[in-house]
Amino acid sequence: MPDERRDADRDDAAGVYMVDVLVRRANLFERLFPQIYDGAQLVPDEQVNPAGLSERQRRRQSLQEMSTSQQIAIAVALRVLGHPVPSRGAEVVAVQDGWPADGELEPGDVIVAAKGRRVSSPDSLRQVLRAHPPGEPVVITILRKGVEDELDVGTRRAPDERRAVMGVSVQPELDFPIDVRIDAGEIGGPSAGLAFALDVIDELGTDVDGGRRIAVTGALELDGDVLAVGGIRQKTLGAREVDADVFLVPAENAAEARRYAEGLRIVPVSSFREALSALR
Repeated sequence: MPDERRDADRDDAAGVYMVDVLVRRANLFERLFPQIYDGAQLVPDEQVNPAGLSERQRRRQSLQEMSTSQQIAIAVALRVLGHPVPSRGAEVVAVQDGWPADGELEPGDVIVAAKGRRVSSPDSLRQVLRAHPPGEPVVITILRKGVEDELDVGTRRAPDERRAVMGVSVQPELDFPIDVRIDAGEIGGPSAGLAFALDVIDELGTDVDGGRRIAVTGALELDGDVLAVGGIRQKTLGAREVDADVFLVPAENAAEARRYAEGLRIVPVSSFREALSALR
């Protein structure tokens, strides 16, 4: 039974702040008295970890999601600022032990085609695999150390839905015209993507916060769409705790966020450009 509670940046200065949620396994005392932490919530383990990964695997996956969210955020922000950021494929960042791709693919490989269709991003790879029968091998083209190769890689049905997977984690292979680096420490997960993109815009000279303290949560797609996130109750409490002037949330999470807002202004957004427009 994991314990889920809020956490947030604390700073008196104006700016853009991500709000994150700490997820960990509860001890016996916390299971008996979950209300000991304001905003804590006990949920079944399979709700947080439906694939049945070990704690180490889940943590590694979470950090990989954070790395991918940073790459996407930088690309989205730079494109809005007018910089070309081409996506050249889906880069393998991890291979799951015992899955079909184990021994076939390795971190650093870039998947550029699947079943004869060009792969320009992780999403285009997922689109091919959604239409592929789970359990059947799939023909993919990769770049490994600059050399192109074609492989037949087995697939398996995804643990949580009806689609084929090879057992790899991928992120966009992007060509950045500007060197931008984000340091999020040991925080994992994809839900800071929107906050990162807004902060990149702000750091590169476009005033985003306008002297306000802005709390933000939302996963970001490469096309700029903002996706729903988990832990919105805890994140809303965290935004209130740091006296945020406004809390930007994915449109799908807005109704729940308003239930806990208590005067905090909730702004629902569906895309990055909509977030920028709302803050103007």
